Amino acid sequence: MLSRFMPSEGNFFELFNQHAEQIHIGITELRDLITQFDNLEVRTRAVVAAEKKGDKVTHDAMDMLHKTFITPLDREDIHRLISTMDDMLDLAEDVAETINLYDIRSMTQEARQLADICVACSERVKAAVGMLSNMKNAQALLKITAEIDRLESDADHVMRSAMAKLFREESDVKNIIKMKAIYELLETITDKAEDVANVIQGLVLENA
Repeated sequence: MLSRFMPSEGNFFELFNQHAEQIHIGITELRDLITQFDNLEVRTRAVVAAEKKGDKVTHDAMDMLHKTFITPLDREDIHRLISTMDDMLDLAEDVAETINLYDIRSMTQEARQLADICVACSERVKAAVGMLSNMKNAQALLKITAEIDRLESDADHVMRSAMAKLFREESDVKNIIKMKAIYELLETITDKAEDVANVIQGLVLENA
């Protein structure tokens, strides 16, 4: 009886798109913070603002999931996708706030490289999410998920090189601790992007 009063299909794809847009905005703001390294408080606030907007979209998606009787995708997949996307924004906020908290005074080339890779991941997540509502895009979606996997591997290589250089050339233990944390957080953003890609890949294989 209850199902008669519940919507049969919520507009989850629009919420996915809204969240992907905030991911791209937040991570681009983070990249600008790291590469330009000026106006740190203003740029940090911009990253935090994108994360808050992403949280709101995530909340709306979860609320819709509880109120919708028939969903366009498996309920678990919807939950997993929006939650993993939200993790990307949470990590972007963590990086920005850690830079301020640790009072980091300069940024390395390796951190800038990792930030660029994070932006590339966010661009591809946004593109893939935008095509998700139509499984005629299956091949294009699989191509994008493969690109995200490649970017995550690139980030692994950059981080390993960055860590080796850090421990080899940096004599200040505090700076080692600070930059190690930044490298690990940035690389984890790409890990989460790969998790998003894996969810999308699973959706394509199940529904195409």
